[in-house]
Amino acid sequence: MEYNPNSFKADIDLFWDKNKVYKVENESTKPKFYVLDMFPYPSGAGLHVGHPLGYIASDIFARYKRLQGFNVLHPMGYDSFGLPAEQYAIQTGVHPADSTMANIATFKSQLKKIGFSYDWSRELMTSDPNYYKWTQWIFLELFNHFYDINENKAKPISELIKHFEAHGSYQNSGFHSTNLDFTDQEWKAFSEKQKEDVLMNFRLVYRTQGTVNWCEELGTVLANDEIKDGVSERGGFPVTKKAMMQWSLRTSVYAQRLLDGLAQLDWSEALKTMQTHWIGRSEGASLTFEVKDSNVKIPIYTTRPDTIFGATFVVLAPDHDLVSVLINPELKESVSAYQEFVKSKSDRERADGKSISGVFTGSYAINPFTHKPIPIWIADYVLKDYGTGAIMAVPSNDDRDMAFAQHFDLPIVEVIDQSDFPEASRQDKVGKLQHSDFLNGLNVSSAIKEILKAIEEKGLGTRKVNYRLRDANYSRQRYWGEPFPIYYDEKGLIHALDIHDPQCQLPPVSDYKPTTGGKAPLNNNPSWVHFAEGKTMETDTMPGFAGSSWYFLRYMDPQNDKEAFSKKAIDYWQSVDLYLGGSEHAVGHLLYSRMWHKFLYDIGKVPTDEPFKKLINQGMIQGVSAKIWTLKNPLQEVENLLSLNGENIAIANSQQIFVSADIIEDIKVLNPSTVWLLGTFPLDFVSDYSNNMHVANEDGVKSFEKWKGRSHIFVSKSDEFYLVSEVEKMSKSKYNVINPDDIVEKYGADCFRMYEMFLIP
Repeated sequence: MEYNPNSFKADIDLFWDKNKVYKVENESTKPKFYVLDMFPYPSGAGLHVGHPLGYIASDIFARYKRLQGFNVLHPMGYDSFGLPAEQYAIQTGVHPADSTMANIATFKSQLKKIGFSYDWSRELMTSDPNYYKWTQWIFLELFNHFYDINENKAKPISELIKHFEAHGSYQNSGFHSTNLDFTDQEWKAFSEKQKEDVLMNFRLVYRTQGTVNWCEELGTVLANDEIKDGVSERGGFPVTKKAMMQWSLRTSVYAQRLLDGLAQLDWSEALKTMQTHWIGRSEGASLTFEVKDSNVKIPIYTTRPDTIFGATFVVLAPDHDLVSVLINPELKESVSAYQEFVKSKSDRERADGKSISGVFTGSYAINPFTHKPIPIWIADYVLKDYGTGAIMAVPSNDDRDMAFAQHFDLPIVEVIDQSDFPEASRQDKVGKLQHSDFLNGLNVSSAIKEILKAIEEKGLGTRKVNYRLRDANYSRQRYWGEPFPIYYDEKGLIHALDIHDPQCQLPPVSDYKPTTGGKAPLNNNPSWVHFAEGKTMETDTMPGFAGSSWYFLRYMDPQNDKEAFSKKAIDYWQSVDLYLGGSEHAVGHLLYSRMWHKFLYDIGKVPTDEPFKKLINQGMIQGVSAKIWTLKNPLQEVENLLSLNGENIAIANSQQIFVSADIIEDIKVLNPSTVWLLGTFPLDFVSDYSNNMHVANEDGVKSFEKWKGRSHIFVSKSDEFYLVSEVEKMSKSKYNVINPDDIVEKYGADCFRMYEMFLIP
């Protein structure tokens, strides 16, 4: 007897659809249970076998809860805004909306073949105007609120304005990014532009001049998690630092609440630890170091004030505002060159500290306790936006400081005796102080108390709590994203549009290509940009995480055109009971979603302050990726950059170098400021596979060059160009996916579902 699952699958699907078997209502006498998967980005590649790993598990649990008598919400949708559809539009001219809809049709067909029990009446996509107008609404709510540090919640900006009108800045309780001092009369005398500039220091989304990760070839700003090894994760394009006026999300004000909220969540300890480290709460001291023979003072934040007697040098971030005034004229050229070099590295890459680099400024600071001059350096492992952007370096009690000191032959003073703790690391707060004047003999905890007391008594600084979590960049110079419901008048003042105004919808453009100088593709539709006399639309679009930061709430009431979700629906479903998704979203989507949810809780829109009660990371199916060795693009033409078997190769500014994996050990880099990186190479270009290396075909290389849109040099010793083989997470962006359709067609959905479940421990 032959089993043919396809002989009856179509009839079952028809029955499910016709009878709306899995449709769920918001009103029920049954207890509710909300089961949710992280929704997918609908790429042209369709589903791969890694997607259903979590989907099948959640579907089994949803069916189980129904059998237990629960009213189960189990929906599906699509995170449909994003860069891949825009890149495809640039290559083909196909509008992102058209390619996205075609991809969604493919995804939905595949999902139905696998037999999921979704309520398809609640299907949504973030690129639907009926959806993203509510994303725009949340943006405007954030824009019109500030954070009250006394009440520890978001409040309307109108209340802050009333305070300014009555009392000026005196005793205002708003969290702000710049210290401001003005009277009520001065506030009233301010121009509208001056008032707007003041309020930008308080709003939960605000415009500011900041240093961003700029990718010229993609024509947009990238988040740190969109960069790998100094190049864009998607496309492998060079990324540099650039100063731009951007919208930012004030995530930092929720740092402590995000940290405290983890205690009530049924999440894995590993994921909680990832968020805890990302938020990075630390207690320490904020103090100043005077610069020798100067009136300049360097503000420094340290978590180890007890080690100040061991501070033998100071390190500033290369882009710190004080660098320009600290540079010795004789060292200006080397400092400037180093600053340019660091622009090509992401903050995450710099913080990893895998490589050691830095430059001496020629200036010295005075250690406020030893009173000795210590050299001031700039180095990439110090970030401008963390703490004050400057550190007192104590080699004896910090691994990175020690590596730096040893590399540059700087003094090392052992200030803590850890001989009673042989297993302790440099960073561990154990041992007794030595070589530290009045702190000698004290244990670390006692020494911290004494030094903090001394710092405050001497007027050198204060105790301070700091967080590593920084405000998130909220602007992208892309087309395929949510438009900002914002326009500027002739004076440059900001005005909000009604989200129901058609002007808020994403318009067509004549060209999807990114423009030079940071101008977004929306500028290619001048009639939309200048929609009325004296009115100019914001042409940046929102980041990829905007629509995904609240989609789980829209599922509760997806057809509502009057509000994002009704109070009745949200009061019934409350929050997600079981959420399944990858741990790679720990410090991205999961953090932004929690922050947005807490904000919506503050303003009375949701009844809970956490969105996901229980979270399960389903693990991942791995695939084999092909990767190519690439050299960062030099900043200017460099003669004799590479040497292969004694032959020098000159590289022009517009060129990027790719090196065959079989000769990587034979290549000599003649310019030490360049860095070797491993970038992703699409599998479509592979013509032959072996155990350790892949071989790229000639047609693939030509397609690759055309796709990249720039000149390249491929360095190899033969006609064959070799790529590195690497086993890693299966992902569309890594070009290593396997389609489940063939398996389902041959063996049936039940067999496929069972097989994937037996992969899970």
